[in-house]
Amino acid sequence: MKDLNFNADTVLAKEFLSNFADANGDAKYMNILQEGSNHKIKVVQIDLEDLFNYKDSDEEFLRWVTENTRRYIGIIASAIDDLLLEPTEAFHDDDHDILMTQKVDDGNDNADGSDPRQKMPLEIKRYYEVHIRAPSKWRPFTIREVKASWIGQLVRISGIVTRCSDVKPLMQVAVYTCEECGYEIFQDVTTRVFMPLFECPSKLCFVNRKKGNLILQLRASKFLKFQEAKIQELAEHVPKGHIPRSMIGHFRGEMTGKVAPGDVELSGIFLPIPYTRFRAMRAGLVADTYLEVMSVTHFKKKYEEYELRGDEEEQIAKLAEDGNIYNKLAQLLAPEIYGHEYVKKALLLLVGAPYRKLKDGMKIRGDLHIFLMGDPGVAKSQLLKHIINLEPRGVYTTGRGSNGVGLTAAVQKDPEQQTLSIAKAGITTSLNARIAILAAASPAWGRYDLRRTPAENINLPPALLSRFYLLWLTLDRADMDTDLEMARHVVYVHQNRESPALGFTPLEPSVLR
Repeated sequence: MKDLNFNADTVLAKEFLSNFADANGDAKYMNILQEGSNHKIKVVQIDLEDLFNYKDSDEEFLRWVTENTRRYIGIIASAIDDLLLEPTEAFHDDDHDILMTQKVDDGNDNADGSDPRQKMPLEIKRYYEVHIRAPSKWRPFTIREVKASWIGQLVRISGIVTRCSDVKPLMQVAVYTCEECGYEIFQDVTTRVFMPLFECPSKLCFVNRKKGNLILQLRASKFLKFQEAKIQELAEHVPKGHIPRSMIGHFRGEMTGKVAPGDVELSGIFLPIPYTRFRAMRAGLVADTYLEVMSVTHFKKKYEEYELRGDEEEQIAKLAEDGNIYNKLAQLLAPEIYGHEYVKKALLLLVGAPYRKLKDGMKIRGDLHIFLMGDPGVAKSQLLKHIINLEPRGVYTTGRGSNGVGLTAAVQKDPEQQTLSIAKAGITTSLNARIAILAAASPAWGRYDLRRTPAENINLPPALLSRFYLLWLTLDRADMDTDLEMARHVVYVHQNRESPALGFTPLEPSVLR
């Protein structure tokens, strides 16, 4: 292993940014820097995969970028400072531009050079952020797989966001003005808690034997947007008998506001954070850890967030002209499951029903609540799981906690009116809760008893069942012909690992979604 040479690594970073070309032969990062100079973008995202594919890449440089990511982000930012281009388009000056122009015009009048804190930090001059994104080919780790030996490294994890804080300002550079000499003093803030300066360190105050009082200038200081989220292990990653582990993720700058509760993949820097105040006295040398998030990938997106690729738009236009599209879509829904044609058509209404507003202002909700009940082994749970894969933001839950009182409150009180009412801690408000519920239940006595009512068979209160728009009763009736066709269908699926031919060209999952 060669000795570290940050100056040489800065040169390597400049060569990569200047010479790397994408698949079309364009200078990818120089074009990005030009857009940054024109104030069109605020983030310069470096794809680590581009560094691996770069023809003149240095193995040691690549290793240090992945193992000492925080330090090398600063090196790449220094290289970007040297490569920044002149703006080619006019743009409106914001507060930061006006402040920087004024400081450049003042020159060195506000400093005597006796203390490094009188020198303006690079962080306050930069109007861009540098992020490094992990390659997509990297396997995302679970939270319990992230070890202490990975401190400072770029990691990629998968989990579920269980809590998000509000976006708040976080100080990055504090700027003070001395009441005696008038000089500006700068203080880099690298943690969430810092000790402000009180005495002026300038040579003029020292010569005059005065302890110049420093006044914090909030308008001249630099703040970043900051958000904190709690990421928890996915249920399938938790070993039996263990408690799910969690990790705190920090989102800064343009990364804020990109996460909400749900399944995500995050790539970022695994870093320690010391305890403060009384917790520090009890913790001693023990430190907590967090993930400095650099990129976010959502497992599930809203319908409007999907981007059509290739000829998908043309395929959808042709399907819209097909008079038999409803039946075809029903056949494409879980084709491995035999029968249930009308149930599948009802589930299509659950997935794609639009929200309507009439001319007189009346609103018609498109979200339906559907309940599947009947004998065991009629593919109720399989239909639920298939809908979850099709629905962009669906959540699947099972067990005792998803029926009875909890489900009654969820369906009867809130989704019925598509709102969630809160009256707690002095807060009284109503929030949108536009959801649709697809539920399934087996009979309480093993098989469905036709002599009993549905409420008695399922052992759920009638008030809950009345909130569902469609209730499907699927019975396992003994019929020679039907059972023979079902057996042939199941054997074909197991032998060929695919559903029987549908009689038309099946659609890709992305087009179906």
